Amino acid sequence: MCRSIKTLRPLATDEAAEAITDEDVHAAALQYVRKVSGFRKPAAHNEAVFDRAVDAVTQATAELLAHLEVRGARARS
Repeated sequence: MCRSIKTLRPLATDEAAEAITDEDVHAAALQYVRKVSGFRKPAAHNEAVFDRAVDAVTQATAELLAHLEVRGARARS
């Protein structure tokens, strides 16, 4: 497992949840795709599919984080 990917799950405070940036989500997605594919930087003929995978994982991660309910978290207004 990728131990270097930091946990992005929102914590119980609004401040912690707001600290998660789009760059954090993208970096985690990139690290995941690198780990799964075995390539730090894909060859030119694999670059498009690699980039699409990063985009898909980024989008799925953002959606997951947006809809997680964390116990102890205050409702956002």
